[in-house]
Amino acid sequence: MEAIEGKVAVLTAAGSGIGAGIARELAVNGYRVAILSSTEKGKSLAEELGGFGVVGSNRDPVQLERLVEETVDRYGRVDALVNSAGHGPKGSILELSDDDWLTGLETYFLNVVRMCRLVTPHFSERGGAVVNISTSSPFEPNPGYPTSAAFRASLAVFTKLYADEYGPQGVRINNILPGFIDTFPVAPEKLTQVPLRRAGTVEDVSKLALYLLSDEAGYVTGQNWRIDGGMARSV
Repeated sequence: MEAIEGKVAVLTAAGSGIGAGIARELAVNGYRVAILSSTEKGKSLAEELGGFGVVGSNRDPVQLERLVEETVDRYGRVDALVNSAGHGPKGSILELSDDDWLTGLETYFLNVVRMCRLVTPHFSERGGAVVNISTSSPFEPNPGYPTSAAFRASLAVFTKLYADEYGPQGVRINNILPGFIDTFPVAPEKLTQVPLRRAGTVEDVSKLALYLLSDEAGYVTGQNWRIDGGMARSV
């Protein structure tokens, strides 16, 4: 893919794992990156890649606003947004407290809504692109991750509604639904569920994100892109 000089990407929860991999992929392909991370890792990575970072939580509206304002102040534009997230509360669905569910709402859903609200007005007349890192479970819920499954199913609906609303302005949005990725060790017996018999790599996901943010995906919006080695059974 041809490098795109000068484009600006804002990424949340991108200090490590998939988010960091996407930041590296974008930087190699000519994007300037602005990273929000809950630790200094994201700030260090951004500086390594020639961008800048903010230390803060993607659940904190003040830090999200700061990230976008500093990006516009420095670069005068935003072309791409990548929303990632850490892990929310887990447990039996009826044993999770109201606070647990509200934390899941903030972690997996409102973080995206808030960032889209902040960034969309700064997309140029040429439009912009959003990629949300979701999970393989919204359409085949995993009881081990109840808040993630519930609120990322809501994210799929939000994504479709946003695509309808802002598509006429040239703005696109898509979700990436990773299965087992090598950011964490995967037990061999779990890989028997995967037709390709391996875990995916951060690079696999990063290249998909790069494609979805690029002009090559200019007719792709409102979709949920599975990248799970064929593990999902629904058709």
